[in-house]
Amino acid sequence: MEEKIKLMQFSKGAGCGCKIPSSQLDIILKGNESSKDFANLLVGNNSRDDAAAYDLGDGRALITTTDFFTPIVDDAFDFGRIASCNAINDVYAMGGKPLLAVAILGWNMDTLPAELAQEVIKGSRKICEEAGIPLAGGHSINTTDPIFGLAVNGIIPTTNLKKNNAAQKNDLLFLTKPLGVGIISTAVKKGIVRDEDYQTALALMITLNKVGEELGKLKGVNALTDVTGFGLLGHLIEMAEGSNLCAELHYPSVPLIKDLDFYIKQYCYPGNVTRNWGSYEKKVTGIDGNSLITLCDPQTSGGLLIAVNPDSLNEFHALMKDFDLSEITKTPIGKLVAPSESEFVRILY
Repeated sequence: MEEKIKLMQFSKGAGCGCKIPSSQLDIILKGNESSKDFANLLVGNNSRDDAAAYDLGDGRALITTTDFFTPIVDDAFDFGRIASCNAINDVYAMGGKPLLAVAILGWNMDTLPAELAQEVIKGSRKICEEAGIPLAGGHSINTTDPIFGLAVNGIIPTTNLKKNNAAQKNDLLFLTKPLGVGIISTAVKKGIVRDEDYQTALALMITLNKVGEELGKLKGVNALTDVTGFGLLGHLIEMAEGSNLCAELHYPSVPLIKDLDFYIKQYCYPGNVTRNWGSYEKKVTGIDGNSLITLCDPQTSGGLLIAVNPDSLNEFHALMKDFDLSEITKTPIGKLVAPSESEFVRILY
């Protein structure tokens, strides 16, 4: 019987854990702003938002994004599902409605059979169908490492567009998925993962953040983003720093996948944890050993980080109930306060 190929053996950094660290990304983007003014460009690379947005001039904006990475699981079908969910979620993270997607495939045709790539595409198509959009084409290349993702277009009324840098003082912070999938995926690669933990992480990574489209309609949601490769801490810093505020994060209220200590005690966590921390350690106070690992853990297809005006909590919680997210959003994980000279996130216990 032919031995099943395990895709993670081809991953130097799995899933969103293969993202270039924030500090290095700053160098890459420095001085790369366009010298030409594009009046209709509502969101570009001058901010750290999840997607670009372009005013169509009729009260609507086009949202466009791309996201791809190396395998975060061994199974090709699941790899396709996770990568596609992760990309589509960027549109939801802006409050938008996805319209269509095209695939981005890099495949080593010398070492990996074409039939395995076919399974990746099947997984992708399944998630696209769940989002109600076509997988309308794409582009493929023969490369050394397997890579898969999507370019996705979406639409939104311009008044509903959510950014990650528009939070207001006293906004409360909520998170729609627990942290820890980076730790679990590392356990898969090391061969020490427990099946129930793997199934939990897989279920999270193939869950579309559909509530994002409805959050776009709530005026009391001031800022919105999703938590991916920079970890909760990195994306929270982007929100606080971009909004010229400081975030107080109540660590005991941050949702985590159950029993992560089982892996942390075995020093099982992604290398990007330390690279993430190295990018923004000077912007954070109150970190300790466990909170550093979990808050810097790179998430793949992570949850939405939401900044909500306290006066809009009733409307917000009603929406969370409609999407079966009441339990995880019952308690805020923190709040946004006046800016500080030396910190953008203050961790409390």
